[in-house]
Amino acid sequence: MTDPLILVDARNRAVGGAEKSRVHREGLRHRAFSIFLIDPAGRLLLQRRSRAKYHSGGLWANACCGHPRPGERTLPAARRRLREELGATAVLRFGFIAHYRTALSNGLIENEIVHVYFGLAPSTLALNAAEVSAITHRSLEQLEADLARHPRRFAYWLRHYMKNHRTAVRRGMAAVRRRAA
Repeated sequence: MTDPLILVDARNRAVGGAEKSRVHREGLRHRAFSIFLIDPAGRLLLQRRSRAKYHSGGLWANACCGHPRPGERTLPAARRRLREELGATAVLRFGFIAHYRTALSNGLIENEIVHVYFGLAPSTLALNAAEVSAITHRSLEQLEADLARHPRRFAYWLRHYMKNHRTAVRRGMAAVRRRAA
């Protein structure tokens, strides 16, 4: 929780930095990224966050997410985090930018401008147990049904993407499938 994060204004311009714990305690707007990996069958790879995570532990989320460090560009940061969490590499393509702000159950506040990337899920993974406790694959339709039945089993940001950016998610998934064909 001592990692420095990039603070941004409403137009996603860097305006400074602050320690991760302070950023999430005070709900400061910061830059983040999120990755959707699609398997060859067109399904989304989901990760179950380790229960030891500082927030949203035990919840299902998209393949990977995180924060670039000050001085680090967002796409290289996303690739770095993909290796750290899943032991994976993938060609990532930009999909869209999202912004959300929410209070989490443990009193922390997420206020992120998120660069969302899409890529083909690799055939082998090496899960970091401190970050990820399990993975699964779901079609978009299966994920939507799961979200409707049990929304509290999923991280807030994944619910946000599916509610507010579904078309962009579908478009990103289709682009990965086309490139993989």
